[in-house]
Amino acid sequence: MLIYGNTPRDIMAMIWRRRYKFVAIFAVMVIAVMLVGCGTAKKKYDLKALDQFWDTLGSGKNSTGVE
Repeated sequence: MLIYGNTPRDIMAMIWRRRYKFVAIFAVMVIAVMLVGCGTAKKKYDLKALDQFWDTLGSGKNSTGVE
């Protein structure tokens, strides 16, 4: 028996007794994160770095300066 706190078994028992409240809070947090992620997503895919890589590779120019 611990004097200064609860054991993990006690904590799990407390969560299990309030499982519907715990699941509801967890679901609200997950939905909030999903909605925030949707709000910051760009509509157009931004592949400028990859496009620039293929353009440089296909141009035949040596932009590194090493001969």
